[in-house]
Amino acid sequence: MDKFIDTVLLLGGNVGDTAELLQEACRQIELQIGPIEKRSALYGSEAWGFETEQDFINQAVVAKTNLPPHRVLELALEIEKQLGRKRSGNGYSSRTMDIDIIFYGNSVIDEPDLVVPHPRMHLRNFVLVPLCEILPDFVHPVFGKTIRQLLDECPDEGKVWKF
Repeated sequence: MDKFIDTVLLLGGNVGDTAELLQEACRQIELQIGPIEKRSALYGSEAWGFETEQDFINQAVVAKTNLPPHRVLELALEIEKQLGRKRSGNGYSSRTMDIDIIFYGNSVIDEPDLVVPHPRMHLRNFVLVPLCEILPDFVHPVFGKTIRQLLDECPDEGKVWKF
């Protein structure tokens, strides 16, 4: 694949030195996936979907890549593993690093192992707030609304703050 695509990733975690782990995740993304063109500030947030005492820290990044989306997913999962992520069963849990593909250009992908745009991103402030910082006018390819509009309409009441 010769064409470069903007892939939008959300990074986050709540175990260990999350700020340092986010920096290392960005280094690995640049080495393995492609150069990061934009990155949001770090944002703290309450856990979503489960209870934990440790808040999460999240960051949105836009990386230029010439890799196909499934390869980006494979590498994101490998970077998570390198940074200490241990997956255990289904459901949400605390983690050292989580890397989600939010957008892959304007592509719409609906396959058993990969759904892009991320199917629940519009329901989560911790995704929309950092995205709105770096891509407020990006139009969601399914909903036809900007990130700013999705944030304004988001039903999530979870708090998100600059870290």
